[in-house]
Amino acid sequence: MITQIKILLLAAFVLALAGCSSAPSANNGDAAPDFELVDINGQSHKLSEYEGQKVYIKFWASWCSICLAGMSELNELAGEENDFAVLSIVSPSSNAEKNSESFKKWFEGVENTENVQVLLDEGGPVFEDYGVLAYPTSVYIGSDGVLVKSSPGHFSNEQIRETFDTIQ
Repeated sequence: MITQIKILLLAAFVLALAGCSSAPSANNGDAAPDFELVDINGQSHKLSEYEGQKVYIKFWASWCSICLAGMSELNELAGEENDFAVLSIVSPSSNAEKNSESFKKWFEGVENTENVQVLLDEGGPVFEDYGVLAYPTSVYIGSDGVLVKSSPGHFSNEQIRETFDTIQ
């Protein structure tokens, strides 16, 4: 009888350890699709480089008036000390967007963008991976790499910060 109790206790202990071996996600949802994109200066960026950090991504287009109206606000957000990284992604040669060279020349003339990190999603595969159907679209990724929220439309910096207050 004592041997059976010892075996049961040992089995319970082993099961408890097995349950502790993989840390649960802090946020609900699926892992955000990883990507590797080049910015307008030719530097490569991977989402996985932000492991352990929260990430805000704004998907937008140069022809989108709502996107352009929010550009100075995005610039302000990107220039602040936040507990999340700020990225923006456009899709040259896709969805009526200019080609890369035309976009880069055009973007040079856009005011109040010195803090905006623009990544180029040639042809739109990242837009597809994230299910972007409207411009702008905001994506919120937790520090655990989980895609917590994706919402079309413009959001103020205050709304973006408030959303990240609820994300780990």
